[in-house]
Amino acid sequence: MSEGHDHDHAHHEASYAADDEMPGYFAIMEAAVEELLFERKLLEPAEIRRQIEVLDTRNEALGARVVARAWTDPAYRERLLADGKAACEELGISFYDETGLIVLENTEAVHNLLVCTLCSCYPRPVLGLPPDWYKQKPYRARAVYEPRKVLAEFGTIIPEDVEIRVSDSTAMVRFLVLPQRPPGTEHYDLGQLEALVTRDAMIGVVRELDRSRGSRA
Repeated sequence: MSEGHDHDHAHHEASYAADDEMPGYFAIMEAAVEELLFERKLLEPAEIRRQIEVLDTRNEALGARVVARAWTDPAYRERLLADGKAACEELGISFYDETGLIVLENTEAVHNLLVCTLCSCYPRPVLGLPPDWYKQKPYRARAVYEPRKVLAEFGTIIPEDVEIRVSDSTAMVRFLVLPQRPPGTEHYDLGQLEALVTRDAMIGVVRELDRSRGSRA
């Protein structure tokens, strides 16, 4: 399936954006805790700024580098599936917290979908900030009990004979999807392969990648 369905994403994101116009309970609690930490000098504003600067350097290009390496290096792929965090660190991708990373491989028989039902836990070290729709309550709830319908809203139709596995992130464990390598890309170099890999594929809302993206790299 092609990645060329931006209009679907716009509609999908809009449908999930109506319930967060006012600060929620957790946003209010976050601000209150932050104020207390500053007041008691347990945390300095400069530390928060440094963390924001680190986050600004993270985006899906890092995850794409990991995926492309796994596609071309079977030994690395095995290490990635065994210990995602350590394998990412091999490529110079640092983790700025204590969270672990589990990499889930899509196959002909299995499709993986990621969600955080509690809040918005996400593999930020390799993907950056999550999209707005990922944080919205409708996606967080429906991805668990009707994943096929949710995927269909992204234009991703999963055959009935393919099992969908939904993985729920936690405060200490995050997930990343290793999508299948598109056929006909045997001659692609790493740069071309990286260009194929999208954020949505590494979350699991897209299954098939658009080979023409790599041909333009």
